[in-house]
Amino acid sequence: MRPEVIERIEALLPAQHHRPEIELLYRMMRDYPARGGKGIRSELLLRGAAAYGAPPGASAWLATAIELFQSWVLIHDDIEDDSEERRGQPALHRQHGVALAINAGDALHAYMWEAVLHAGVEGAPGEFARMIHRTAEGQHVDLAWVQHHQWQLTPSDYLEMVRLKTGYYTVVVPLRLAMMAAGRAPDPRLEAPGLDLGAAFQIRDDVLNLVAQGQGYGKEIGGDLLEGKRTLIVLHWLQGASCGEREAFLSEMAKPRSAKDAEVVAALLHSIQHSGAVEHAMTVAHDLAERGLNALSGVLQEAPHPAEARHILGLMRQLATREA
Repeated sequence: MRPEVIERIEALLPAQHHRPEIELLYRMMRDYPARGGKGIRSELLLRGAAAYGAPPGASAWLATAIELFQSWVLIHDDIEDDSEERRGQPALHRQHGVALAINAGDALHAYMWEAVLHAGVEGAPGEFARMIHRTAEGQHVDLAWVQHHQWQLTPSDYLEMVRLKTGYYTVVVPLRLAMMAAGRAPDPRLEAPGLDLGAAFQIRDDVLNLVAQGQGYGKEIGGDLLEGKRTLIVLHWLQGASCGEREAFLSEMAKPRSAKDAEVVAALLHSIQHSGAVEHAMTVAHDLAERGLNALSGVLQEAPHPAEARHILGLMRQLATREA
């Protein structure tokens, strides 16, 4: 994450209060931003703003807002998924309980809007509202599949979900905000490649969750399986699984996380890892990434600062085609 974003987060979020309870809230709000992370979305926004000649102050505040969005969404997401870890440390609700973590996420949400207002960019509040709507829709689909024990799903179902849940806030909206910060109307051609690249990124993240031992991955390995996540990998594996494997899988996934049998889950994970499903998912991600990069290149070639545009394409290539 860039220094100018970190500085704005530190300046915006309060740190001290005479009541210890409120000071704990402030520490909790600062926790996820302080854990670092790559700052992919803010970097994309700042690169895009430079490519289109936006003033640095306005774009830095928008980048700060999108990082605060990421933080409060992750706090809530970890609770909804019953996750154990975030960026190599216990999830916030594991440290402080669900109620306090929800409240800290809500407080960060409010500070996100404050950062948006600091930017003073016309149309930015509406863009953030649109981003929240799409992300919430995708998250709801994902959670509803788990809640309703739904496994009769197709790859198209998965891709529609991740385009909503991940594609908008990871790629589409940062690039649209970059153009808005430069006083331009967002190019509608950004949406299709942005959604393809966002889906490719999510598939790669799903792969890392299964095979990233020793690679500095910030979440628990196999956590998606324990949480019953519907991923492209698992959906493909189910198509070729034996009746016994499928029965064991569906029986285990019907249980809450705390009741799952670790040995059964380990056996299922081994089967998935050696079934070809991971390689299939990586091929799909590669094809989506190439299509997205080709289309995005056509849009960015009109940017007034070509060197920055090339940096964006390089960042997107690294993001969407990273080795697992």
